[in-house]
Amino acid sequence: MLRDSVRLCGLAGGAFALGGLATRSQAAETVWQIDPEKCTECGLCASACVLDPTAVKCVHAYAQCGYCKLCFGLFRDKRTGNTTSAENVRCPTDAISRTFIEDPYYQIAVDENRCIGCALCVKGCHQFGNGSMYLQIRHDRCANCNQCAIANVCPADAVVRVPSDKPYMLKRPKS
Repeated sequence: MLRDSVRLCGLAGGAFALGGLATRSQAAETVWQIDPEKCTECGLCASACVLDPTAVKCVHAYAQCGYCKLCFGLFRDKRTGNTTSAENVRCPTDAISRTFIEDPYYQIAVDENRCIGCALCVKGCHQFGNGSMYLQIRHDRCANCNQCAIANVCPADAVVRVPSDKPYMLKRPKS
């Protein structure tokens, strides 16, 4: 009788442990990501992430843009000139650079190591440009928390779980 009780407890404990593993396995099969179609560029990603700096970075859809003479993700809309001096640029960390290609083309690039996910460039790009800049969670930096702190505060419910074999949500070009 005692042997059967011990065996039954062992089976129940094993089933409980396997259930816990299944939950962890399910979490490992998905990762957090920002849906670029839902994101409202609120700026909360920069401060809500548990990591410092945040795992959220601005990415640039080069298929849509990248060789602009004037980039509204880079420049403030009320700038004093066409130079990349601090008073003319949106980015507080100087993460966006503009490299001259040939007249009138420049290549716009984002230095992800400097990017803090504040969304100022994304907002400018969407308001005045073609909307090719957007935010994504970089999984080489993300802790993949069970409950993402950014998802908890996102007013647009744009932070969602996606399959880990397809961790990035590409922005679709406007038609």
